[in-house]
Amino acid sequence: MTAALDALPFGAGVGLAALLGLVLGSFIATLVLRWPDGRSLLGRSRCDGCERALGPLDLVPLVSALVQRGRCRACGARIDPFHMQVELASGLIGALALTIMPGIAGWLWALFGWLLLPLALLDARHMWLPDRLNAVLAIAGLLLAGPLLDTVLLDRWIGAVAGGVLLALVALAYRRGRGQDGMGGGDPKLVAAIGCWLGWQALPLMLLLASVGGMVWALTTQKKGDRPLALRQVPFGLFATVAAWATVALWPLLSAG
Repeated sequence: MTAALDALPFGAGVGLAALLGLVLGSFIATLVLRWPDGRSLLGRSRCDGCERALGPLDLVPLVSALVQRGRCRACGARIDPFHMQVELASGLIGALALTIMPGIAGWLWALFGWLLLPLALLDARHMWLPDRLNAVLAIAGLLLAGPLLDTVLLDRWIGAVAGGVLLALVALAYRRGRGQDGMGGGDPKLVAAIGCWLGWQALPLMLLLASVGGMVWALTTQKKGDRPLALRQVPFGLFATVAAWATVALWPLLSAG
């Protein structure tokens, strides 16, 4: 399998990754919309307006939404654009990964992005980082991520432990200093899972990028009458996932010298 992916011509690899990303994006959008409400992920998709079960022609990723102009074929009700947006984002993850990093490393980078995407969306929309998704991310990293940044298994184990412990200590210090939680319980687990992919060497860069991203977001979205910045809820998981994916591209450039 690895040899087959490495042997793909550049254009074929990019195209295949983009198509696979579109398909996975459809599932990711369904997961993000249904799971927080306790709905099954296995049931057939239905129109929110007329409750009609959607057929295969209605569910072609990205294409169906464009052809139908974002509306149900039966009742004309507007379809939530979230589906198309997530499909597009997932497709771009695959295309960019294989464009920038051809071969098996690019496929691993794409997989990393596809596993991070639902976590980013769930944290952004619900401030929720499910343990099961963090566990899948961690296991995949320990089993597969070696060729991504040329890290050995021990380095990834150290990254997992160091990242998780560091974030847990930060959360504990905040709780003791301010008497309230400043970080969700899923954030240390997410950083530990990311460490399973990046190893301990690149983890500081990821944490720096995530922290800067969170601070910039908090400052730029601050409005008159809002709670003080120190007391505002920040979806740190969102910024950690984006930073983790970006670190894969940035770390080799910064460590080359």
